[in-house]
Parts: sequence; structure tokens; C-alpha cells
Amino acid sequence: MVFQKIMVLGAGQMGSGIAQVCATGGFSVLLGDIDQECLNRAVAGIDGNLRRSVEKGRLKETEREAIIGRIKAVPGLDAAAEVEMVVEAVVENEAVKKKVFAALDKICPPFTILASNTSSVPITRIAAATGRPQKVIGMHFMNPVPVMKLVEIIRGVATDDQTFNIVKEVTEKLGKVPVEVNDFPGFVSNRILMPMINEAAFCLMEGVSTAEGIDTVMKLGMNHPMGPLELADLIGLDTCLAIMEVLYEGFRDSRYRPCPLLRKYVDASWLGRKTGRGFYLYS
Repeated sequence: MVFQKIMVLGAGQMGSGIAQVCATGGFSVLLGDIDQECLNRAVAGIDGNLRRSVEKGRLKETEREAIIGRIKAVPGLDAAAEVEMVVEAVVENEAVKKKVFAALDKICPPFTILASNTSSVPITRIAAATGRPQKVIGMHFMNPVPVMKLVEIIRGVATDDQTFNIVKEVTEKLGKVPVEVNDFPGFVSNRILMPMINEAAFCLMEGVSTAEGIDTVMKLGMNHPMGPLELADLIGLDTCLAIMEVLYEGFRDSRYRPCPLLRKYVDASWLGRKTGRGFYLYS
């Protein structure tokens, strides 16, 4: 691996976490977003995370200063012309991602790798929006990014070996565990996880149990650290619905039909923790 500068595009929960781990891994990071307020919150949030690590003795103050010093917030996409790799972490919407990748393809040098943190959209379809499909790849981090070790690395049909090997090496430098995954809707993680969350929503809708009861069964009975409805609120119900729709469209199988209650909550903007209400209420 010969490059040292990465752009993370999207300063939401996932993007800020990816920026933090990239800077911790020694890379210079450009954190890009069209919303300056979102950028400011993201950098403040990263610094807060690092300060808590210092307080807990996991990080030295000099290390914190070095990490936060490697992150530069930039508006828009133009700074992508300076980097060897972009990790896109914008909204989980295929049309938006294609538009972003088409723009990046025009801005970035020919050697720049374009990676997507998509949790379900096929990489091959994203890559088709560019003139460099061999350099487009999926790099799906888990939430919360600084804590979770797994990164799914997804090859599109045209992704070449050099791109895959570089991204695998970058992932390992970040202290993560890369797993190669083929390009199917939902990949591995969400093809298994989201139907479980969706079925938990059906159980709630049909009155099988309360949200607390459903989550308790899965935590105590299946040894899950979080119940599926708690986890859905953490992920964001809009994201869960978007992934279920990708699965349903991709497989045309009724077992992937989104639960009407999940759709109703998204319509009401009850998206989970980020809005203060989802399957649970948050103060």
C-alpha cells in the first residue's frame, strides 16, 4: 500500500466513525459533506470519543491530538481530487449513491479507488455509474465503527484483484477483520440480520409480545447483546426499511417483504434513537 490520504464522504454516524478509525490507523482523512453543521457535529463527536478514550486510559493525550489533527472537514466533493481512496457513507439510497459515484468519477484521478459503505445496494450497479468499475468496491463497516471489528469487502462483477488487495490491506491497517463477500443483495450481514429485525417487527405488530418482551427473549434466550428492536432503533428504522426493500426487490421473495409497522414508523419519522422515537421512546 503506497497511499496515505483517504476521503470519507458523508459525516453522519457511519461516516464519522469511519473517519475516526482511518485517522487512528495513521491516514490523513478528508471528511466531506454538503452540510457544514453536520461536519462540525461529526468532528466534535470524534474528538469527544477520543477524549473519553484518554480519560479511560486507552489513549494518550498526544495520540488524541495526533488523530484529531489528521482529520480535516471539507465541504462538498471537490477535495476528492486530492486522495487515493474515497469511502462513501451517504444515505442508503441507490439513486443518491449512483449520482455521488458518477460525480466522484469525474473529480478523482484515474488511480483513485472508490469504495462504498453501502449495507445492501449491489456494488455492480453502483460501479456502472462510473468509468472505472474495476476500481469500485464495497467496504461495509459495522455500527458502531470504532468498536466493531468486521468489514465486509464486496467485489462487484468488474472489481479487479489489485483493488481488492489494497482495500483488504487498508482494512487490516485499521485494526479490522476483512471478510470477502460476493455481490448479492444485503451481502451476508444484512441478508441474515434484517429479516430477523423485520420478523421482530411483525411479532410486535401482531401482538405476539411487547417490544421489551421480544428483545428480552432474544437477549436471554439467544444470548444476543441487544434485542432486534433495540438494534433497529440504533441502526435507524429508515435504513432498516431501505435494506428490506433492496432484499425484496433483489430476490422477489415474500420472506423479504417489509413489515407494514416498520414502514408506518418510517412514514411517521419515528426512526429510532436519532429522532428520539422508534420502537422505543428516548429522552
